[in-house]
Amino acid sequence: MQDNEITEGIRRRGRPRVPRRMDPEASLRCYAPQCDIADTDECVTLLPEELELLKLVDLNGLEQEEAGAIIGVSRRTVWKDLHEARRKVADALIHGKKIEIAGCERRIEGQCPREGQPCLGSQDGFCRRRQRQGSPPDQ
Repeated sequence: MQDNEITEGIRRRGRPRVPRRMDPEASLRCYAPQCDIADTDECVTLLPEELELLKLVDLNGLEQEEAGAIIGVSRRTVWKDLHEARRKVADALIHGKKIEIAGCERRIEGQCPREGQPCLGSQDGFCRRRQRQGSPPDQ
């Protein structure tokens, strides 16, 4: 997938993004809170390179210099992209937003398994989380 396909509709200023070397085995998936609350249709979009950096630095424990060498960008670019990815993930976790990965094949093809699905933790249509927040049950 080309960078211009992923960021379609997003205008960039300054220099164009340097192509990153990505893990071809990586699967791109979207994530959502287990309880879809009706008034939280907001989402944050992570770029595939941001997800790759989270994996390399935070999960695999590599230094930023090592991650930059693997992806093919400078340490400064790694720091900037990693900082932005962490900010997006924190925003999604704290505010209950969906995390979409730009380029997620299932979402692009309209085959997202969570799209419009009721809460997985509900019993008899009642979600414990929604009850605490005063929201109506799943329909």
